[in-house]
Amino acid sequence: MIRFWYAVVYVLWLLFEVLKQAARLGWDVLTPGLDVSPSIVEFPLHASTDLEIAAIESSITVTPGTLTLGIYEPEDGSTKSLFVHFLYAHTHEGAIAELEDMERRLLRATRGPGKEGT
Repeated sequence: MIRFWYAVVYVLWLLFEVLKQAARLGWDVLTPGLDVSPSIVEFPLHASTDLEIAAIESSITVTPGTLTLGIYEPEDGSTKSLFVHFLYAHTHEGAIAELEDMERRLLRATRGPGKEGT
């Protein structure tokens, strides 16, 4: 069930992130030299429903500089993972931390506060 207030907060936060990353990408294109550090990371999901997984995939892909490449669904039914391409992944840990923050905010909107990691 969607928590309306948290969903609104998430959409506003995502809009801000999209604008911030678009500005970063635009600045990088317009200035000499490139500050890119491309990387592909595997991100284990806490999201479990089709809605949550589709929402996190869409949120990642709509953000400039990131792209969801695919999802790994183990046959044994264990945790699913996303493969995400980052244009600005200067560290693996930093890229994963950004994805964890996004997922935590999304799960708060779908599950409510305090239930983000369950």
